[in-house]
Amino acid sequence: MFQAVSFALLDSLNALLIGVIVALGVMLPRTGRYRRIVTLLIAGDWLGVFLLALVTMLIFDGLGDLVQRALESPVFGILLIATGLITLVLTVRSSGNGDSALVRRLLGPLKEPSVKTVGVGFVLGVTQSATSLPFFTGLAFLSVSGYGPAVRYVGLIFYASLALSLPALSAFFVGMVRAYPYSPFGRAFEYMRVRQELMVRIAGYVVAVALTVFGIATLL
Repeated sequence: MFQAVSFALLDSLNALLIGVIVALGVMLPRTGRYRRIVTLLIAGDWLGVFLLALVTMLIFDGLGDLVQRALESPVFGILLIATGLITLVLTVRSSGNGDSALVRRLLGPLKEPSVKTVGVGFVLGVTQSATSLPFFTGLAFLSVSGYGPAVRYVGLIFYASLALSLPALSAFFVGMVRAYPYSPFGRAFEYMRVRQELMVRIAGYVVAVALTVFGIATLL
């Protein structure tokens, strides 16, 4: 269970969704409907993550002992290390602003709260998780955790929530900044805003190091 929680938290380092939330906080006027829009966006993202997790769990459960053997195989540890090293290289070579154009394109349907807002969140949730090794790794550990089906499938609710924990905290933080721009929250936000590239790089380094460490631990 610890491994599942750890990988779900790694998956929560969703730079694209956090970038969209920050952009909304900056773009929308103080009297804008920020809370409503961001709530719908995160709800849609959560739904996308949860449904993909549900389908993945059904597949993993159907594979039975194959998932357990894969997790115990040295190939799995090597894959984690390789992914960590690739993430490290991409982070070093990245400008930190690679998602800015995509963020601007996503903001169009998010100016007003609507069904489209939920749809954008849903697509972001599915896309982010479907391309995330930590997401699938955590579910694999949950599948072979030894808990009964009821615990595992109800646990998917918490798994999806953990995977959205950092974006949700970011949304709260940005909301506090909008409400109290001259508070410590506002000063901290300004510090991170002018150091956006650094923040993105730190997130990349955290994921890279964590995957590498988990991979090495698997091989020991």
